Amino acid sequence: NGEKKPSIGNGSVINPNGGNNGKWVRLNVGGTVFLTTRQTLLKEQTSFLYRLCQQQDLHSDTDETGAYVIDRDPTYFGPILNYLRHGKLVYNKELAEEGVLEEAEFYNITPLIKLIKERIVERDSKATQVPPKHVYRVLQCQEEELTQMVSTMSDGWKFEQMVNIGSSYSYGTEDQAEFLCVVSKELHTPGSGLGTEQSHKTKLFQIHGSRM
Repeated sequence: NGEKKPSIGNGSVINPNGGNNGKWVRLNVGGTVFLTTRQTLLKEQTSFLYRLCQQQDLHSDTDETGAYVIDRDPTYFGPILNYLRHGKLVYNKELAEEGVLEEAEFYNITPLIKLIKERIVERDSKATQVPPKHVYRVLQCQEEELTQMVSTMSDGWKFEQMVNIGSSYSYGTEDQAEFLCVVSKELHTPGSGLGTEQSHKTKLFQIHGSRM
């Protein structure tokens, strides 16, 4: 019929036929009305909402419909109420965890406070994780050394690129082709993989940040 149920001054909805069923509670949070059950609000015995339902001497203000008036941001009340309903922290991604935490602390919902703080720590931890840097080494070697060099790479080094730079050395009557070989390795800690070892026929230098 679309007929609104009348309410009484303690925020509880009553039956049109008379008699307070004591089940439903209306909350006016920052101008937005939420309707929930008394059972939901009684989930956390240390919370402000529990006291609101249980303690008659709390003297909470009510609006013209009889809803309890709470001067808080209604945007962040949704996650609070849903947590009391099903025990899970669910909120839109555009909401800041700090805002939900502020409301959880106001309503004094201890398990939710702990859960949000864990979420914030997890979020901040991901934000501070820097993508691994790479160290690039360019090895200049002769053709006869190429196969051995590639097959003996270890300790996380990977072959990236090879460039033929022509001939530089002559042994007898045969020219030896020269190559530049680019290899890379993830740099997890400062200085890892930055060895100074160098063979007598290999020129070694490091390039940080991009390939050749």
